[in-house]
Amino acid sequence: MGPLRGAERFSAARGRVIGLTLPGKGVQHRMTRWSMLVVLGVVAALSATGCSGDTSNRGEKAPATGASSTAATVAETGPLERYAGYVSQNYADESHWLCRPDTPDDSCHGNLDATAISADGTLTVERFKPAADPAVDCFYVYPTISKDPTPFSDWSASVDEEGFAALNQVARLRSTCRVFAPIYRQRTLAGLVAAFNGEDGGAQGDPFADVLDAWKTYMATENGGRGVVLVGHSQGSGMLGRLLEEEFDPNPDVRDVLVGAYLPGLGLRVPEGELVGGQLQNIPVCSTRGEVGCVFSWATFRAASPPVEGALFGTVRGGGGDGEAACVNPASPEGDSAGLHAYLPANPKTSILSSLGTSGGSEGWVEGSELETPFVALPGLLSAECVRRDGFHFLSLELHPDPGARADDITGDLSAEWGLHLVDMSVVMGDVVDRVVEQVGTFTR
Repeated sequence: MGPLRGAERFSAARGRVIGLTLPGKGVQHRMTRWSMLVVLGVVAALSATGCSGDTSNRGEKAPATGASSTAATVAETGPLERYAGYVSQNYADESHWLCRPDTPDDSCHGNLDATAISADGTLTVERFKPAADPAVDCFYVYPTISKDPTPFSDWSASVDEEGFAALNQVARLRSTCRVFAPIYRQRTLAGLVAAFNGEDGGAQGDPFADVLDAWKTYMATENGGRGVVLVGHSQGSGMLGRLLEEEFDPNPDVRDVLVGAYLPGLGLRVPEGELVGGQLQNIPVCSTRGEVGCVFSWATFRAASPPVEGALFGTVRGGGGDGEAACVNPASPEGDSAGLHAYLPANPKTSILSSLGTSGGSEGWVEGSELETPFVALPGLLSAECVRRDGFHFLSLELHPDPGARADDITGDLSAEWGLHLVDMSVVMGDVVDRVVEQVGTFTR
């Protein structure tokens, strides 16, 4: 008997509610003129690139026991017939990849050690351990992050932009998979602002053409019959959503390599209360731990600041039929409220999050303590569940403050329309790792 795939669970379809609840200190939401332009621009870009419903992610079979296991490596079987012989002029050049398993100095091989901060201020260092011989692959497409002044980015990635996104959103999955992340000529922050203002910027681009080219190159030269986990965010989720629609959903042979997809900020359209249908006809949203061939998608808002009219996420954008935005909580795909295993930058004020005008959080995680790791984990501080409210379906995040020495808030807010979009992945990064480990266990069996 093969792995239990999402499509086999349709008869048990039922709606889920996922939310992150964050009781505690109020948070002021403020926006600079620049961050507002960025917000509006991203909206335009999301519509232009089809991220209102496109979802696609590929993973490879991973060890059943997770991070350090090297068991059950998938045999090299050659590429799927549809991709055999594919030749790319762009992605044969290794400099056009942000991350590859054979380039140990790339953006995904940075320091991922974290300090777990208990409510009473106790610090425990967690050393990151990559898998020695992972059985599956992760294919990652980063969000709108480029500050290039042109409408579309070039082939040169920045450590502080594309590299920052990859380190925060996918590099930790090296504990379970080989990571492949193409550089793509995305619509930039400036390009999004121009598009919103009705300007074409004097240049045309097709980011999805790059992503599709990278995907076909990977499948032709690197996959070898391995399972794939798709990981994206925002514009990247839109690219992968379209990849799911065009490459995976209509083709059983491609669906067979899909371990799972993690696409926050997408707005994947599904019939209300159903697991499948709408945007994807053969690939369901996930509903249980260890289920393979399914999609996780969510948009994060504070419980104290739910989506307002005009909110950009937690809703289906661009029309395309009836339904609602899918919401699946990586901490609890079954639909219950659950504590979150976040990994956040130890000093967000020196990262691109600060330059985009985020608010919330505090001056330091623990007063009087200097952290030696680039990331922090915050056990017990955050919880979430999927919630339906006023036409939105979103991950509602709650804070659980404590009188101890640890800070009681997180950074990541842009506005009421954006919610916690910038940290969609960070607040559940540890949960995503756990779900991928479970999916790999199923897939390799």
